[in-house]
Amino acid sequence: MAVRSTGCALLNAHNPQEVMDLGLVAHLASLRSSVPFVHFFDGTRTSGVIECVKPIPYTTMKSIVPWEELDAFRQRGLNPQHPIMRGMGQDPQIYYQSAVSANKYYDAVPAIVQDVMDQVAVITGRQYKLFEYYGAPDADRAVVIMGSAAKTAEETVDYLRAKGEKVGVLKVRLFRPFSTEHFLAELPESVKAIAVLDRTKEDLAPSLPMHADVLTALSEAGVYKTVVGGNYGLGSKEFAPKHCKAVFDNLLEKVPRNRYTVGINDDVTHTSLPVGPTINCIDEGMTQAIFFGLGSDGTVGANKAAAAIIGERTEFYSQGHFNYSSQKAGASTVSHLRFGPKPIRSEYEIEDSPGADYVACHHTSFLPKFDMLSKAREGGVFVVNCPWNTVETLENEFPAKLRRAIAEKKVDLYTIDAHAVATSVGLPAKRINQVMQATFFNLSNILPPEDAKAQLEAAIDRMYGKKSPDIVRSNKAALAAAAENLNKIDYPASWLTAEDNENSAKVANPSATKYSAPLDEFSSTFLKGIDSRTADALPVSAFKPGGETPIGQSAFQKRALAEEVPVWIPDKCTQCNLCSVVCPHAVVRPFLLDKKEMETAPAGYNARKAKGGELGGLNYTIQLAPFDCTGCAVCVEMCPDDALVMEPQKYSQDTFNEHWEFSLNHVSIKDNLMDKNTVKGSQFQDPLMEFSGACSGCGETPYVKLLTQMFGDRMVIANSSGCSSVWGGSYGLSPFKKNRHGQGPAWARSLFEDTAEYGLGMALGSQQRRERLIEDVKELIEEVDSGSLVVSGELQVLLQRWLDVVDDADKCSVLQPEIKRLLAAESDGPEVQAVKRGSDMFVAPSHWIIGGDGWAYDIGFGGLDHVLATGQNINILVLDTEGYSNTGAQVSKATPQGATMKMAAGGQKSKKKDLGAIAMMHENAYVASVSLAADVNQTVRAFKEAEAWNGPSIIIAYATCVDWGHRHGDKAMVLQQVQAVESGYWPLYRYNPADAGKTESNGFELDHKRVDEKTMESFVQNENRFTSLQRSSPEHAKMLQDGMKQTFNARHEQRKRRAMGDEDLLEYLKKQMGEQVTGERVTVLYGTDTGNAEMVAKNFQFEMKRRGMKAKCLSLNDVSIGDLAEESKILAIVATAGQGEMPKSAVKFWQDMETFLETAPADFLKDTKFAVFGMGDSSYVFFNEAARKIDEAFEKLGGERVMQMGMGDDQHPARFDTELEEWSPDYYDNIEAPEPPQELSPPSHLVEILSPEDAKASKVITSYEPAGSKAVKMSVKRSTVPEGYERAIDHFEFDLTGSGLSYDQGDSLGLWPSNSKEQVDICLKALGLNGDEVLNIQPIDSNRSVPLPEVIPARMLFTEVLDIAGWPKRRYYEMLKLSATDPKEKEELQHLCTKEGKADYQAYTAESYTYAELLQKFPSAKVSIGNLLDYVPDIKPRLYSIASSSRMRGNDECHLCIIKNEWTATSGRELVGLSTRWLSDDLHPAKEGPISLRACVHPSAVTMPETHKTPIVMVALGTGIAPMRAFIEERAAAKKDGEECGDMALFFGARNRQEYSYEAEFDQYKKDGVLQNIVLALSREQKEKIYVTHRLKQEKQLIFDLIHEKEGNLYLCGPGGNVPPQVRQAVVDAIKDCGGHSAEYAEKYVQEMQINGRYNVEAW
Repeated sequence: MAVRSTGCALLNAHNPQEVMDLGLVAHLASLRSSVPFVHFFDGTRTSGVIECVKPIPYTTMKSIVPWEELDAFRQRGLNPQHPIMRGMGQDPQIYYQSAVSANKYYDAVPAIVQDVMDQVAVITGRQYKLFEYYGAPDADRAVVIMGSAAKTAEETVDYLRAKGEKVGVLKVRLFRPFSTEHFLAELPESVKAIAVLDRTKEDLAPSLPMHADVLTALSEAGVYKTVVGGNYGLGSKEFAPKHCKAVFDNLLEKVPRNRYTVGINDDVTHTSLPVGPTINCIDEGMTQAIFFGLGSDGTVGANKAAAAIIGERTEFYSQGHFNYSSQKAGASTVSHLRFGPKPIRSEYEIEDSPGADYVACHHTSFLPKFDMLSKAREGGVFVVNCPWNTVETLENEFPAKLRRAIAEKKVDLYTIDAHAVATSVGLPAKRINQVMQATFFNLSNILPPEDAKAQLEAAIDRMYGKKSPDIVRSNKAALAAAAENLNKIDYPASWLTAEDNENSAKVANPSATKYSAPLDEFSSTFLKGIDSRTADALPVSAFKPGGETPIGQSAFQKRALAEEVPVWIPDKCTQCNLCSVVCPHAVVRPFLLDKKEMETAPAGYNARKAKGGELGGLNYTIQLAPFDCTGCAVCVEMCPDDALVMEPQKYSQDTFNEHWEFSLNHVSIKDNLMDKNTVKGSQFQDPLMEFSGACSGCGETPYVKLLTQMFGDRMVIANSSGCSSVWGGSYGLSPFKKNRHGQGPAWARSLFEDTAEYGLGMALGSQQRRERLIEDVKELIEEVDSGSLVVSGELQVLLQRWLDVVDDADKCSVLQPEIKRLLAAESDGPEVQAVKRGSDMFVAPSHWIIGGDGWAYDIGFGGLDHVLATGQNINILVLDTEGYSNTGAQVSKATPQGATMKMAAGGQKSKKKDLGAIAMMHENAYVASVSLAADVNQTVRAFKEAEAWNGPSIIIAYATCVDWGHRHGDKAMVLQQVQAVESGYWPLYRYNPADAGKTESNGFELDHKRVDEKTMESFVQNENRFTSLQRSSPEHAKMLQDGMKQTFNARHEQRKRRAMGDEDLLEYLKKQMGEQVTGERVTVLYGTDTGNAEMVAKNFQFEMKRRGMKAKCLSLNDVSIGDLAEESKILAIVATAGQGEMPKSAVKFWQDMETFLETAPADFLKDTKFAVFGMGDSSYVFFNEAARKIDEAFEKLGGERVMQMGMGDDQHPARFDTELEEWSPDYYDNIEAPEPPQELSPPSHLVEILSPEDAKASKVITSYEPAGSKAVKMSVKRSTVPEGYERAIDHFEFDLTGSGLSYDQGDSLGLWPSNSKEQVDICLKALGLNGDEVLNIQPIDSNRSVPLPEVIPARMLFTEVLDIAGWPKRRYYEMLKLSATDPKEKEELQHLCTKEGKADYQAYTAESYTYAELLQKFPSAKVSIGNLLDYVPDIKPRLYSIASSSRMRGNDECHLCIIKNEWTATSGRELVGLSTRWLSDDLHPAKEGPISLRACVHPSAVTMPETHKTPIVMVALGTGIAPMRAFIEERAAAKKDGEECGDMALFFGARNRQEYSYEAEFDQYKKDGVLQNIVLALSREQKEKIYVTHRLKQEKQLIFDLIHEKEGNLYLCGPGGNVPPQVRQAVVDAIKDCGGHSAEYAEKYVQEMQINGRYNVEAW
């Protein structure tokens, strides 16, 4: 209807046969009339139907082609041999006349079309007219209609005429031009009332198009009849004979209703016609069948094949109509098949009368959802695909309603386990189509069995012949196996009155638990209606005009599609969250639970202590949604730890569904503990897109899900049409949702063509509104400052602060809730009202345009290019599936050369368009190419950088698609994305305009540099889109695919060169030309999973270049082993993944290295110096194992180690930085690196001393709350040693009430100490301050994860924030050296910073000079506060093992046992540690009452046994007794509660009995049977010193019994050094000596204990 005014003739076909015939008519009529034709027909009902059609052979068509007109048409084409001009500009003088000059051509069209129709009738025997009347010659009522409903109208006319009614239907074929002459010629004069039916809706028009045409035609002819118009069938709404009868009945009314609707219930404007019962217009002998299937299970394809077989191979006519859900694969499909001896006119779905002879249910999830037998014929056949084959089982699994329907309809009931059959013949479990199709043919008897078998096998050859012989064989085997596995069920008559039992009642809502959230009103209406296929009956009043809907319905859908679901194995999990990142449907999620949540968790709930200091006191779990999972197994493939396994869905549903529902609805989202812009941290954010209708294993959804986790609370999405709009934007099934604050992605879809412009308009609108809000806020503040307006001072401060950070969305998000609250309390003056109106813009929306490659590369490319050119701050995400995946995988400009797709069956001949290269030509746009599973960290970084760039950005994401036909099926996403990158098929890069001109690569980073041709071969061989061409045309495939490989290799080479700096490029080109490369250079290599090792490596490279050295930085995977010998110096920064595995960016390198080491010469690296720095976590057994392996490999190859391997440890408060800051200076010394530039870098913060009058001074904070800290109170402090004892050991008790903190056994309490007044005064004096100054701190170029307070008193900064009493690293000395002005001081500092001065530097370190004291010692070093902020770390919490059990003491009470850390410096001065001095000297709760301080809980690295039955051996030294007390108290509480408890043995070592804290308690526990053994090693209480290790050897039988025989756990807590290895050896010896085992066995046993969490060490 939208093309009516274009000047094209419009010719309509009513059914598939007319599509064939009128297609020829349109073509020939266009040639003869010189008028363009649009030949159109109904979409779903005509183009999507399978029907019998008699084709017209081309030879027959040729006989009526008007050759002269064809030649004339060709001659009118532009040709320089007879040049003309067309499409010129026309001014007002001539345009009108020119337009009218075409009238004669249009006037001639009707006669020409009819003439061509007559010609076609001659060659086909099928006569058509422009308008064709069918019905009573003397009809008094007629319907005017066009399209597929015309046949339905014919059936209705026959039905009504048989009842004596005089009715007819006038079918319209030539809609434009509308010939009044032909129309009146066909319309019987007897007709008094006419109903015109338009299948369109034209809002605001007085009449619908065809209704208006009929009115005009009659009026011009002077014929006056009653004419009413209405619409029907919009969006493929059903139009059956009962609806057509309602239209005829309306004409009987005295005043028929005009502008009516039919087929819906319009209870708002009351336009709908009343519709009566079903009318049976089906011919005798017709067989009808309904199949309820799942998208992608093959049901529709099989039914199309069945219709084709019957229509082509039998005397029957056939028809197949297919009703699809608006979601993607996995949604329900309903196939309606008809077969009969007469042509089929019924262009509507099967109805309840006469009903379906055969009904098939292809998935058990449909049993409670659909009323499948409502349209079944009595005595028909009902087949259910299910694993149940007895009446007893079915009574538990079939809802009572279904059982009653089966008995009432008296159907023959059959079951077959099609999934099991498919699996048994080598097909994926979900590919049940051949099994169910064979079952249909076996039971329907439409074809003799042997004929059916032959026809079905031939169909398999046609359907799968291009795939692989194995697929063909398996599908044929499925046919044969179907009959053998079919079960006839003889159900009892009692089913007529069946009632639900406990099990069958559960089937009706199987996912419901006591933890489940209730449905909201919208979901209960629409989701349930659409999901159960009853939404057809929803009235108009249920809908909101404009199509707006809330978000968040998919959480209630519970499709239960999977045959298998992942199950988490907690003890193998390293808590990396990678499984969650790649999950396409957000069904795999990590949750963090506090103590109270754990206490209320369902029975059997699995969780482990959360790893990472930020997650103290919390438990970590991975939960999976058994009713939402699609079973793709992508998470299993992604897991580096084998911590996920696939198990049958039923097991998961029965065992874990309660756990999932509890986690989802009763565990709080703890999204503020980790940086959401990191891989792990992003997954603790609530995914604001979940459970979409995307295909199983979809490669698109993980990207969008990740976006919502990073920016979803402020996202605005303009979505292109395509896959993402189907799984993301199906009405009533929204996968997007709100967070707990009510925020979430705002989503809208545009046309395919203009998505970019649509999104740009949204962004411009937001920009204008936000600029208005900024002006309104400024005006309000100006009014307040002038005294003209009064608002609360708090609101004024917050609004000013908002203006200061207006471009920082995260900071604005923090301010927004409080500003809104304060605004709501203000009176509504005009200034306040203006701000309120714009208050939804306090946080800048993050605008994203999302679409597929069909949009971005093809149809919408012009708009995309325009958006990039505008410079507007807007983000584009291209989900590149390399074809039009939503419409069946048609070729696009993103399709690679050599791939077979629809419209490129012979292989795509052109090269894939390089969209990223085109985008980078704009130079103002951020551009990235990502592949999620290949490098998750790079994807997260690209998203973060793109959103942060104040300009356009485009991210091109490699999105795998099931249409590619990967041999590994749905789970192949991970392998595909990895191989695509490793092979060079898909690039990983980032171009950031912010770095253009600032980095050597001018802002371009190639994130994967080394490609592997062998991987390319494997990649191509895994996908049917490539292999199908190899099978059908090997030579052609080789030519095209070789061309593809060459193209990608050439592009990769170009990107490699672009990513190089001039120096590296010159060296590279010399190598390429065979020239020798000279000069010293350090090659910095890194292996990383999270990006930390890469960051450290690039920092090393930056520092080396800053010092004037040559340095390059590469991932280990980007290095060829053979090139290592060319490197003079190698520095490797290596993280460790899982239990000692290589990180992802080093896996390929290590595989090559292991092979190379087998035959490598021992002096391969004889000219290479190397050093390795490891980054690991000492709580793992294989601490820094990956780094150790690489270090040993370099040594084995003859490299010269210049530095002992660094052991970065995440267990330190500053993580790996603690070791790195010590290791780095020595490394630079050992490679004789030049000194760094002798100038201080500009400070990262601007620090200003405010005058009291400054308005900013009013914002000064009165207390400092460190990030992550909570307020607690110290209530008790008492000494555990006699008064006057040489060492102070104190017992502390803390009240955690209201803090939200909780703890488990083995956890630590972190306390934030304060610096002493002495140290603060030293620092203030050195800086020339008195401490009362108010400082304004503004970040300039800060990389702090937690910002500093903006306005803070100077004394507070140096007392509470900066660790000025800490021990400086060498970089601090270097800063003082650059700041010193006194020559002697400068010389001394210079000496301390050199290799020669290392001994003196170590002497300074031994003297324990603090940061403050060095300022005092070198007074000429006038350091600014800004510089100090960069060189003095913040005070970190000091961690102390908790000495109490929350089970015994309650969650709000926590105990510590701490020894005062005192020592004597080399000069003889007595020193005390910062925290223990503060605890001992400054805090006195006995005198002052409970003292408030800041604290956190740090999770321990120890693993506690799952049950108290497990014996425990505890080895404690000194205050290492603290966690052992917690363990013992926990056991005591468990024993008191009646739990069975295993033995406990305590080995305690100290100098003497005075240091044996809690002796009396432990003796009592021994008497009570909680603690069975106490073995003391008090070294100074006898002549010869006895240590714990001696006692362990003496009690080796006890150790053997508890550890080996009873499989107990061991816990060691105390100082490091020699003790841990000696204790370990004692355990090994006990197993060897007492068990008679070999040393190898004993060693391996203890190692397995460590791996499995049974051997735990906490040493300091």
